[in-house]
Amino acid sequence: MLRTITIEGFKSIHKLSVDLGQVNCFIGANGAGKSNILEAIGVLGAAANGTVDDESLLRRGVRPGLPRLYKSSFASEATRVHIGLSAQDAATTGAESAEYRVSLLNPLENPNPAWHYKTEYWTDGIKELVSEGVRGSKNLSKDKGLAALKMVDLDSGDRAAVLLSMLQSYAIYAPATSTLRGMVADPQSRDPIGLSGGRLAEAYADFKKDNAAKDEDLLDDVFELVDWVKDVDTTTAAGSLLSASVARTKNVLLFTDRFMKRDRNTLTAYDAIEGALYVLFTAILCLSPQAPKCFAVDNIDQALNPRLAASLIGKIGSWIMKRDPEKQILFTAHNPAVLDGLNLSDDRVRLFAVDRNSKGQTVAKRVLMTPELAALQKDFPLSRLWLMGNLGAVPNV
Repeated sequence: MLRTITIEGFKSIHKLSVDLGQVNCFIGANGAGKSNILEAIGVLGAAANGTVDDESLLRRGVRPGLPRLYKSSFASEATRVHIGLSAQDAATTGAESAEYRVSLLNPLENPNPAWHYKTEYWTDGIKELVSEGVRGSKNLSKDKGLAALKMVDLDSGDRAAVLLSMLQSYAIYAPATSTLRGMVADPQSRDPIGLSGGRLAEAYADFKKDNAAKDEDLLDDVFELVDWVKDVDTTTAAGSLLSASVARTKNVLLFTDRFMKRDRNTLTAYDAIEGALYVLFTAILCLSPQAPKCFAVDNIDQALNPRLAASLIGKIGSWIMKRDPEKQILFTAHNPAVLDGLNLSDDRVRLFAVDRNSKGQTVAKRVLMTPELAALQKDFPLSRLWLMGNLGAVPNV
């Protein structure tokens, strides 16, 4: 898993290090920089894959931008020439961490299509695979990463290769209701589900096929979050259930409502309650073997009732840990009820309060289950403590 992420000079982040767990929740006021943390990892992932340009960033769910928008610009600090990013894995006892680190350059005026590598460093914790000074080599293109080229020489189980692979496949998912309903095409339809949910029907069909025979309880575990759903299926022939004026994809989700009459109890994603679509979207990401080993969901709580949001977050940990102990999720949230689904007594589950300091720089502090916080929780849930300001990460309004 990714353990330590360090970010320097990226957007609202002057310098920040975050020690991640397996389930990571970022809370904070609008504009505090939560999404910037997720996007910085996306930029690092593009660098690990060999190229940092608009196409490689969009594929990872990162909003492409000009260098003047990507590089930090604080009135109290000189603007850094480069953006610095690094990731370390969770080292085993007595071993050094594998690490991948880059610094990226692009002029503020007349920027290049692709960012240049100023330095690049990659180690398995014992030996250097790419040296930090290698960018001075005259026969190496400045906008191509060397680690991505050298990865073919390593066994897939090598620690350094595992770290780079996690970064390369990382993506930020941001579900959109119209895309989940199949009315709007997904701008990035990468497996398993599309960054905005455009492949929800296909992904669910694969998910059901993989799990129906092996683990029926898992499907029930998902369905119990949406109490009106009796069953979910997919079809390519939904013409009788949709108006001719409704845009549709080839595969369509079908929901069976357990409260409706049997001959009129089938709904497509177009008519279904949007909360059910968001639950399926999140469940598939957590449970599908085709999903990245490390991924992020921006605004995971949107369109969800507070109680449903808390229940969904509570299940995320068990889904991920049950299916793959090496899988890792990062997500942002604004709904206080999300916190009531987090088990902060489990070190694999981590909550980060994100704020802007007096200089406008993004800072992130891990919220630990201290004896003091545990005592407060006897009287108030975490959601209430956040609203009361005990956790920080609230707007100054």
